[in-house]
Amino acid sequence: MLAADGLLSNPTFTIILIALGMLAVVIAIVFLFLLGKYFQLWLRATVTHARINPITLVLMSLRKVNPHVIVDTKIMAVQAGLESISTNALAAHYLAGGNVRRVVQALIAAHRAKIELDWQTASAIDLAGRDVLEAVKTSVDPKVIDCPDTRKNARNTLDGVAKDGIQLKARARVTVRTNLSQLVGGATEDTIIARVGEGIVSAIGSCASHKDVLSNPMLIAKAVMGKGLDSQTSYEIVSIDIADIDVGDNVGARLQADQAEADVRVARAKAEERRARAVASEQEMKALTQENRALVVLAEAEIPKSMAEAFRSGSLRINPAT
Repeated sequence: MLAADGLLSNPTFTIILIALGMLAVVIAIVFLFLLGKYFQLWLRATVTHARINPITLVLMSLRKVNPHVIVDTKIMAVQAGLESISTNALAAHYLAGGNVRRVVQALIAAHRAKIELDWQTASAIDLAGRDVLEAVKTSVDPKVIDCPDTRKNARNTLDGVAKDGIQLKARARVTVRTNLSQLVGGATEDTIIARVGEGIVSAIGSCASHKDVLSNPMLIAKAVMGKGLDSQTSYEIVSIDIADIDVGDNVGARLQADQAEADVRVARAKAEERRARAVASEQEMKALTQENRALVVLAEAEIPKSMAEAFRSGSLRINPAT
């Protein structure tokens, strides 16, 4: 008792006690203020069976997590029957920069449509930058893609040439739905457009006559559908419909005309080559003739010399009688 009385009579200890008491009062006031601030949120969560205690709401505020967003999304999830989604998971996704509301809405839509989609997959899709809610909507309600896409491509038709040389200009409409299992890491709709365009051009080129395609455009669609063009993509191709097909140029005839013109040019070049060779040969013969004539002249010039030498040597004499 004497020691306690001594401590209490110590001015320093008294100041410390007063400071600690004031600090406790300030903390209590702040805590009560925060509890009062989030009382309505806690009441809403309690009434809707979201099971979020007020301390958790205060801690969310301290961690810079918006409690209103977490409470609203938790209430949506619980009311839709998704009670397995924890409050900590929602807060962690919010801190990671994800769109908690759209993820929960996507899970609710998938749950109502009986599509297999769990929280881990949906949150991963959202953090990867893909719109998970739009993906679920497209999985439920397939969308139509124009092929080719005139918004990104200046050409508005897919041009193919049949075996008879006739060009066909086609436009297709591809109906796709989202493949949620391959949404992360899967190719986008640009890949679908490119593959379908390549398949249509290849299918037109494999037809013996352009009339076969005009009479039954579904030949192209069936040939393209059988190639599995949606492999490793974020979409599943439901159908490919040929919206329009027109007859273009006679590419075969044009190529034949170009080939004939090229053959004429080659023949002319070869004829010019033969003429040049003939002219060169003629010039060579003329030069050879002049050379031989020069040799004859030289030979004729040697005759007088030989006769004079014969006279000097006596081998050749002139008969006076003659």
